[in-house]
Amino acid sequence: MTRSRGKVQVTARVRIEGPDDLAEHYTPGVAEQAKRVAEDPSVLARETVQANSVAIVSDGSALLGLGDQGPAAALPVMEGKAALLKRFADVDAWPICPVSREPDDLVRTVKDLATSFGAINLEDIAAPRCFTVERRLQDELDVPVFHDDQHGTAVAVLAALRNALKLTGREPADTSVVISGAGAAGSSVARLLLGADFRAERVVVCDSGGVLHEGRDLTAEKRWLAEHTNRGGAAQGSLQDALCNADVFIGVSAGGLLDGADIARMADRAIVFGLANPDPEVDPEAAAEHAEIVATGRSDLPNQINNVLVFPGMFRGLLDSGAARVTTRMLLSAAQALADTVGDDFDREHIVPSVFAEGLVPALAEGVAAAAKDY
Repeated sequence: MTRSRGKVQVTARVRIEGPDDLAEHYTPGVAEQAKRVAEDPSVLARETVQANSVAIVSDGSALLGLGDQGPAAALPVMEGKAALLKRFADVDAWPICPVSREPDDLVRTVKDLATSFGAINLEDIAAPRCFTVERRLQDELDVPVFHDDQHGTAVAVLAALRNALKLTGREPADTSVVISGAGAAGSSVARLLLGADFRAERVVVCDSGGVLHEGRDLTAEKRWLAEHTNRGGAAQGSLQDALCNADVFIGVSAGGLLDGADIARMADRAIVFGLANPDPEVDPEAAAEHAEIVATGRSDLPNQINNVLVFPGMFRGLLDSGAARVTTRMLLSAAQALADTVGDDFDREHIVPSVFAEGLVPALAEGVAAAAKDY
């Protein structure tokens, strides 16, 4: 072949070398298996690929840092994610890229396919549609629904932040955080921080119009953020205004929003996570002149905070535990496991482990499975 056949393929787990194998694994043998499933649906998870399968669903409307590229462009990206799930967690995943973007259609498509999968991974679906689709599927399916742009980003950020706080001598309740970006990632990061003992009055979220507060005319998810962060409305104005004396900046928005002078206005020993890809919200070298710890989403710089640290172990834990949904307790447990995987030798340029770190996926999987038992 002179052309690639993609990044993933189907490989049989059983031998089919002759008539006896064919009779066992196809007709007539498979009929007995079908009867058992019909009589007891739990057999499906025990005897078929469903228990180890994930559907990766994207409409390509918020593809990486490229924006709206459509479902066809999403296919190679979702293929890559399927390859990573197989490589790191031995999870069988398949890309599903629907053409229709209507929430009702997306929900119906996933529900129609859900019998074949033990979990659903939503990916690169634009806000606010992604919130609607994720929440409806969580309510209407009996398998877990994980939106990586929300949940994966939040877990990776919280894990990195826990270790950064240790290095700078801070506690969550005493730390002020400014988040740039009120879409899927920014909203989920804010929600998980609030669940991890960060105080609502000290977490501030900004969109392109500046600080979110109850005095602004906002709807849906942004309204929720305005009501549950920046309590008391002490922060007002622009992103730059909000950064004055802030301990932490978390950027999940767009590149080039800030410069070194903006970081200089932050508190001493500031923590800066500029996670926009490929260009961070602030130049890392400029940020490092004023901040104690700097992280990005790039693989060519120290402290890469990337969802690939999270989703392989997350899905391994969800599938192994038989969990029916993703809970905040699971996300918090996964974040703690990820933070702990760095070990005792972490430093300001190593606040998260490498995705190739031995024990990373098992640690997250065990943390998720343990939290699932408590649900």
